[in-house]
Amino acid sequence: MPEKPKTPLLPLIVAAIAALALGVVLLQGGDEQEDSLTDAAPATASAAPPDSWEQLVRRDADDPMALGEADAPVVMVAYSEFQCPFCGKFARDTEPVLVEKFVEDGTLRIEWRDFPYLGAESTVAARGGRAAAAQDRFWEFEEAMYADQLPPNSGNLDEDYLVSVAEDIGLDVDRFRDDLNSVEAEQAVQDDFAEGQAIGVTGTPAFIINGVPVIGAQPTEVFEHTIEKAAEEAGR
Repeated sequence: MPEKPKTPLLPLIVAAIAALALGVVLLQGGDEQEDSLTDAAPATASAAPPDSWEQLVRRDADDPMALGEADAPVVMVAYSEFQCPFCGKFARDTEPVLVEKFVEDGTLRIEWRDFPYLGAESTVAARGGRAAAAQDRFWEFEEAMYADQLPPNSGNLDEDYLVSVAEDIGLDVDRFRDDLNSVEAEQAVQDDFAEGQAIGVTGTPAFIINGVPVIGAQPTEVFEHTIEKAAEEAGR
């Protein structure tokens, strides 16, 4: 008998759970969150979905938008964006715990992916993250953006605001401006966005931990349990 073609199960799993989670977000977030989602600019995915988890992770040792060892047994791909209040909650409440408990001992690697689905301000913020990454300071930029997070689509998240953040964390501001407006930054953001859409991500934050989707700013214990199980299965 001819071999059956491989079915990319990961996109189907992520799409189903992400759609469910987005509905919960809309119910919990109130009218303001719902309006900002409704107003978000549509985007078009151009990337083909990967057939397996291994095709999704990058493990680039020089990636400034990743935390942890490139050969860590557990990799968490994090689709995030700077306007999302739930991404901010994860970054403030859960991410530091995971870094201290799992990244620092070599168990976990976190790989950021841009998913600027809330509109133009999200896209310019994502380009700001790329500009900070060009100076190897992405994670300080991320922390600063979420520490005093603006509400979605406030009209205030523009180039001047991002430059003020860059200045506060000690970046070369002239270089930051240049990188912020570069074709390379724009393309990198769009590539990440297309990748997320191709596997069925519809909102943020969305995480995939060794192939297991965890959608939304779940309690820290959910991430801990998922990472520990993945590490055990990886023989850690």
